[in-house]
Amino acid sequence: MILSFGKKAGAVNENHRGRMTRDGIRIHDEADFAGMHKAGDLAARILDEVAEHVFPGQTTGEIDRIIEERVKAAGAKSATIGYKGYQHASCISVNHVVCHGIPGDKVLKDGDILNVDVTVIADGWFGDTSRMYVAGKLSRKAERLIQVTHDALMKGIEAVKPGNTFGDIGHAIQTFVEGHRMSVVRDFCGHGLGRVFHAPPNVLHYGRAGSGARLEEGMFFTIEPMVNLGRPETKVLADDWTAVTRDKSLSAQFEHSVGVTAQGAEVFTLSPAGKFHPTWG
Repeated sequence: MILSFGKKAGAVNENHRGRMTRDGIRIHDEADFAGMHKAGDLAARILDEVAEHVFPGQTTGEIDRIIEERVKAAGAKSATIGYKGYQHASCISVNHVVCHGIPGDKVLKDGDILNVDVTVIADGWFGDTSRMYVAGKLSRKAERLIQVTHDALMKGIEAVKPGNTFGDIGHAIQTFVEGHRMSVVRDFCGHGLGRVFHAPPNVLHYGRAGSGARLEEGMFFTIEPMVNLGRPETKVLADDWTAVTRDKSLSAQFEHSVGVTAQGAEVFTLSPAGKFHPTWG
């Protein structure tokens, strides 16, 4: 889930191990990686299971019901149900919806693309991930958008290593996306997480190389670029949740939760079934 979902700046469990940087970013211990892997794996497995339930004629509300059922069956909790008044186990954003789409009676049509975003709490750790799906046949322009968005996320993850900066992550994503004549959404960003849903830092998906806080081993955060076929501007609808592209162009998003290691990035939310991309598996 992205930052505007209701991150409480500084809402960190002070009894948790590890130290804080001067930028307010928690540095986690080596043992904490296991907790994040467990939560991330659960979230990813649930999204693997969602794939067979995305088809023309399906409703976004039914997909959300299945997700909530899977979370409960795993003995975990949904991080979003009841959070800031939200009442669903996922956000489902269809076509020109950028993020925070509310599941409901909307019926999927052939060719619709959708992002499904899930955050679970397993043993106190937050697993946060999202990926793209297609109902029916994927159009060429939607396929290109999805591929560029996926690859942009991977470019951002490649920039994760101690000594680099958060600006390096954003710069890698922005230059790749704009090189394909698409735009990066500026209004929403990734975030720190761990034993809390949202915490420092803000992980922008655009920016200047070398800017921002330096990456250190033990930092946990999400990278979740939103990419539009048209312009980057968004607006939030009257429900105060749903964000859409102002020009009604298609939008796509992929999200992984990662930890910084001495070697680079350790991804907590890899798809066990290899279904992270809608044309895989």
